[in-house]
Amino acid sequence: MSDLVLYHIAPSRSSIVHWMLEEIGEPYEIRLLSMNRGENREPAYLAVNPMGKVPAITHKAVVITEAAAICLYLADTFPKAGLTVPIGDPRRGPFLKWLFFSPSCIEPAIMDRAFKRTEEAPRGTLGYGDFETTMDVVAKAVEPGPYLLGEQFTAADVVVGSTLRWGTMFKLIPERPEFTAYIDRLAERPALQRSETKDEELKAA
Repeated sequence: MSDLVLYHIAPSRSSIVHWMLEEIGEPYEIRLLSMNRGENREPAYLAVNPMGKVPAITHKAVVITEAAAICLYLADTFPKAGLTVPIGDPRRGPFLKWLFFSPSCIEPAIMDRAFKRTEEAPRGTLGYGDFETTMDVVAKAVEPGPYLLGEQFTAADVVVGSTLRWGTMFKLIPERPEFTAYIDRLAERPALQRSETKDEELKAA
């Protein structure tokens, strides 16, 4: 039994952490839940994450929820994988920015576009501002490549890249060449390929 356990619905937001676990290369266990059967809302799982959402991980006696927080925890806990930027390095700031830009700006912008309000929300009330600005900022960040921090692939790429891949798959973000090139580079990573293959197997099972 591994010290690392991922509570997972395949595929879902927990696929972000599944990819991250493959990147760090440490042994882990998957506890698969079925959303169709409501297993994520049953008492056993609510004791792990009262929100009834995935992902969640346990590492020894620690429980962590929220995909970006989990990816940061894993990157910092297993630094040999090279997916973090250490405290004291000036690149730590941009690293943290991009880790949390995805759930606080990119995903809300996408979801607001997909599920429109009856009335447009004032720009100042939205944490991300507006959809077009959000897309422009991300496109400018990924264009130089190969990754958000240049040559170093980090947990921030797992989080931002997962959101862009999902948004592209469902036609929720514009098909900009900057996004396409970045997503194509990520698709070449063996860890992502392994996690996707496993997710397909889990989904079929």
